[in-house]
Amino acid sequence: MDGYLGSYATLGLVIGAGVLVFVGAFSANRLLRPGHPASPPGKFIAYESGIDPVGGDWAQVQIRYYVYAYLYVLFAVEAVFLFPWAVVYDLPGFGTTTVIEMAIFVAVLALGILYAWRKKILTWT
Repeated sequence: MDGYLGSYATLGLVIGAGVLVFVGAFSANRLLRPGHPASPPGKFIAYESGIDPVGGDWAQVQIRYYVYAYLYVLFAVEAVFLFPWAVVYDLPGFGTTTVIEMAIFVAVLALGILYAWRKKILTWT
């Protein structure tokens, strides 16, 4: 579609298709679901595995699990930045600049892991 309004027409068609898929999925769900679902005795408890839950439904989780997860995600995402650097490094005219930039990047990573190590975040108790 050419012209000024062509991109708006494409956007309208994509939005219309999205709404159609949404309405179709919910309509199919309404048509295919059972009319009167079965109600076995344990259907409405917290776990449907047939085992009665013991104790309360609240449990305290220690913060160190979140810290480990956060550190993993942090370093995994930052490690992804090494791949574009490896591609750019091969291009002519980017050699010294990319090495200096990556040295700064790795130094910041090393500083972060050194900080976590000095604060004894990485020790498992």
